[in-house]
Amino acid sequence: MIAVDVGGTFTDVVALRDGVVHTAKVSTDYTDVTKPVLEGAAALGVEGSRVFNHASTHGLNAVITRRLPKIGFLATEGHRDILDMGRVWRPAEAMLDPHWRRSFGDAARPLVPRYLRRGIRERITADGSVLFALDEAQARAELEVLRGCGVVGVAICLINAYVDRTHEERLRELVREVLGDVPCSISSEVSPLAKEYTRASTTVVDALMKLIYADYTATLEKGLADLGFTGQLNFADCAATLVPSNRAMEQPFRIVFSGPAAGTVASAHFGSLIGEPDLLCADVGGTSCDISVVAGGKPYVDTTFELEHDLVVNALAIEVTAIGAGGGSLVTIGQSGEIRVGPGSAGSTPGPACYGRGGTGPTTTDTCLMIGIIDPDTFAGGNLSLDVERARAAFENLRTEFTLAQRVRYAYEMAVHNIAEGVFNVAIKNGVDPRDYTLMAYGAAGPMLLPAVMDAVHCKQVVVPPNPGLFSALGLLSADQVFTASRSAYTVLTPEAAPRIDVLFTEMESRLRERIGFDATVTFERSYDGHLVGQSWETPFVPVPGGAVDADAVDAMIASFHDTYQERSGNRFDTMPVEGVTFRVRAVLDTEKVEFPELARRGADEPLTPARFVRLRYLGDLDAIDDDTGRAAAVYDRAALRAGDEIEGPVIVDEGLSTTHVGEGQRLVVGRHGELVVRRK
Repeated sequence: MIAVDVGGTFTDVVALRDGVVHTAKVSTDYTDVTKPVLEGAAALGVEGSRVFNHASTHGLNAVITRRLPKIGFLATEGHRDILDMGRVWRPAEAMLDPHWRRSFGDAARPLVPRYLRRGIRERITADGSVLFALDEAQARAELEVLRGCGVVGVAICLINAYVDRTHEERLRELVREVLGDVPCSISSEVSPLAKEYTRASTTVVDALMKLIYADYTATLEKGLADLGFTGQLNFADCAATLVPSNRAMEQPFRIVFSGPAAGTVASAHFGSLIGEPDLLCADVGGTSCDISVVAGGKPYVDTTFELEHDLVVNALAIEVTAIGAGGGSLVTIGQSGEIRVGPGSAGSTPGPACYGRGGTGPTTTDTCLMIGIIDPDTFAGGNLSLDVERARAAFENLRTEFTLAQRVRYAYEMAVHNIAEGVFNVAIKNGVDPRDYTLMAYGAAGPMLLPAVMDAVHCKQVVVPPNPGLFSALGLLSADQVFTASRSAYTVLTPEAAPRIDVLFTEMESRLRERIGFDATVTFERSYDGHLVGQSWETPFVPVPGGAVDADAVDAMIASFHDTYQERSGNRFDTMPVEGVTFRVRAVLDTEKVEFPELARRGADEPLTPARFVRLRYLGDLDAIDDDTGRAAAVYDRAALRAGDEIEGPVIVDEGLSTTHVGEGQRLVVGRHGELVVRRK
C-alpha cells in the first residue's frame, strides 16, 4: 500500500510492505503538483501495490490563488448575486472595519464574475409545487450569452431544487444543447440540502473542481501507469475517508481539502493502539500548524467547512483549524519593534535562510538551528545540509536593537507561544479541558516545538508517534472507504412521519448500493441533523436506528436528539417537538490499515548511551540571555531506543525526517509501539 500527502512545503510519500514503512519526502512543486507525487512514488516503487491513496490541497490552492477556469452560474431570476452576498457574516476582527470586503465577492476576487452569473425565469416553492414554469426560450438566450463569453463549465442552483430537481435537470439538458459536452454541476445532485447559499457555493466549487482535477487525475493516472502501478487509485475526502478516483470525480468538491484531515485519522488510529482516546492533534509542517480534536477515539466532524471566510462547502469534514506557524514561518520586526513569527512563510522556495536557496529572512527552522536543536548535517535525513552562518546573518540583518541572543530566544518563544495559543483556542472552542488530553505531535516540526507547548497549554502529555514527519500520509493507510448520501426534508418527527422518513433512508441506501456494488461487505450508518421546532440552527449527527422506520424508530430518533442536544449544549427540552432537516447515510467499507509493531525492550547487555552531546544556546534564564555557552544536551538516535527507556531532559532525539526536543524539567519515556511520550518530571 502506498499513500501520498501533498503539503504546502513538502510532498510526503509512504509505502507499507510486509509490515515495514518506507518513506520519501519531496519538495512540493507548485508549477506541476503531480511531479513530486510521481517522483516520490518512483523512489519507493509502485509495482505490485494494491492501492495508492492520495490527499492533496491542489483544489484548495487553486481557489486561494484564483487560478480558476471560467465557468457560468445559473440561478433563479433575482438570485444571481447570492454568490456575492454569501451569508453576510463578518469575521470578528473586521466588525469595525469599513473597508473590509468578502474575499470572494465582486469587489475582491469573485469565483464567478457577475457577468457570468445569469438569472433564469422559473420558481419552485418550498413544498415542491411549481409557481413559475421554466422559461426555456429565456434560458437558451442566457446560455448563448455564456457561450459567447467562452465558459468551459456551468454550475446550476435554483430555488428549492433540493425538493424538486425537475427544472435543474431540464436546464442541464439545455446546457448540453447550447454549450456542448462541458462539465455541468446541478445543486440537486451535488448538495440536495436546504439553505440556498451553501448549496450554491458547493455547486460552484464542484464545477470548478471537475475542471481542475480532470487533467490532474489523468496526468497522475498516466504517470503511475508508466511506473508500473496497476492497483486502485483512491482520493481522500475532507473527512479523510477514501473514495475511488472515478467516484471522486463524480463529486470532486468532497476532495478539495483533504491533507490535514488525514493526520487526525492517523492520530485517532494510533491513539486507540496506545490507549489514549482523547487527543489534541497538532501537525506542524513547514507552512502551517493544523490543529484538531479526537474525543473518545473519534475525530470531531462537521457538516460543512470554509475554504475562505464565509466560502462554505457542504461536505462532511474533520474540524481542522490552521494557523500560520511552521518551520518556515518568517521572523520579522513589528511596527512597535517587537519580534513577530509568522504567519508569513518562506515555503520550500526559497525556504529558510539556512537552506542556501536564496532566502534572506530568518525562520523558525533558522531559530532552532541557531539554538542547536537541529543538526545541520543530519537534517532531512542528511539530504540537505544547513548553513549556520546564513542563519546567523539573517538574524543579524533584522532591524532591531535586540542582541543576537535576544533575537533568537524571543523568536523561539514566539513560535512556541503561537502554537500554544492555537491549541488552547481549539480546545476551548470544542469545550475540552487540555489537562485531560494528550497532545499528539507530528509533522516535520511538531516534535521539535510541541514538548515546549505542553508546558504552556498544561496538557497531560505529548506523544510523538513513529514517522512523525510523514504521519498524515500514514493516516491515509488508516482510513476506511466511505460513501455518503444526504437529503434535506423538513419533517416534524411524529409517528405519521415514519413512512416518509423510511422512504428517504431506503432510497439513499439503495443508491449507495448501486454505486458500491451489491456484493460488497458494507456497514450502513444513519444519522440526521435536527432542531427543536422554531430553531434556525441544527444539531448534527443524531443517531438513527437501522432497519425499517416505524413509529418506535421515530420515538428513538426523538430520544436520541434530546440526548445529543443535552450532551452538546447542557440543556434538555423533552416537551418540545423535534424537526428533522437533513437525513444522512454513510456506507463504510472496512479496509486494511497500517500496523505499528511493538518495539523490543532493552536487554541487560545493551546499555542506553547517547550518540553525542550538543550545546543548547539562548535558552537560559532571562538575566543570562547573552550567555552563549549553552547547556549540554544528550542526542539519541531514535532507531537505537527501546521500549521502556526513560531519559531526563534536556535531550534531543534525532531521526531521518524529524527532531524531538525534550526540555529541562521534562522526562522522555519510550512506549511499546516506539512512541516517544514526554511528561513533566
